[in-house]
Amino acid sequence: MLLIVVFAASGCSRVGKMFKKDKDADEGQPVEAIYKKAHGSMVNGNWASGEASFKRLVAQYPYGPYTEQALVETAYAQYKSGKHDDAISSIDRFIRTYPTHRNVAYLYYLRGLVNSSRDTVFLQRVWRLDVSRRDLSTPMQAYNDFLIVVERYPNSRYAEDARKRMLALRDTFARHELDVSLYYLRRTAFVASADRAKYLLETYPQSRYQNDAVAVLMKAYEGLGNQTLAADAKRVLQQNDATHPALSEDWPDYPSNLRKLNPFAGEKSAVDNRDRDEEKRKQ
Repeated sequence: MLLIVVFAASGCSRVGKMFKKDKDADEGQPVEAIYKKAHGSMVNGNWASGEASFKRLVAQYPYGPYTEQALVETAYAQYKSGKHDDAISSIDRFIRTYPTHRNVAYLYYLRGLVNSSRDTVFLQRVWRLDVSRRDLSTPMQAYNDFLIVVERYPNSRYAEDARKRMLALRDTFARHELDVSLYYLRRTAFVASADRAKYLLETYPQSRYQNDAVAVLMKAYEGLGNQTLAADAKRVLQQNDATHPALSEDWPDYPSNLRKLNPFAGEKSAVDNRDRDEEKRKQ
């Protein structure tokens, strides 16, 4: 154990000296040289080294075009290395300092990218949790960021991709509402289920889940014994999606209760099964 501690301490000391030496190497260097070094690190995917060099550039040369670009690159390096809070802080500080900068559209777009993945990357990659069933505050902020790009900078190179990402986020929000309405439907809270389904249709029209929302309305009205409204919902569903499983099968297809006994099983809902069937049908 003593040998391990000694070697570990020795290794940390060497790493610390190497890092200090690397920092000292930038001391007094021309701004062009530091920028070139930092940019090379970014090209090679060494985000931490790139961020450190760009910060050194800003510290030594606080004004000028190289400094402005270094601030932008710092935010991007922080985003790529998963330092989302730092990236948001860097972006907001840049926008406050340079509100009319030529790259401000990109900064809003980058903030949308950061907020799209903020607080969800680990959950999705490791536990395969669906973001639509998590806190939607940051995805909503991402939607607003992309909306700024589309509305204020419609001719920028980022506007088209921002529009596509907004549509994907709308589907995420719609799925969240569908999940909630199916939750109420399973517990025979038919009024609450119908209310959430109507909210989905009114707030997110033309979303991927609009026909599922109509199917929920049909089931909820059947549960309430309102055959007139149930028949209207069924007619609309037949017109828009004649192959929807709610018209011919046992739908919603809820996950088995036995799944809840497995602590290692990923989260599932009736929407998951519906999406899976949809993909099979497309294939």
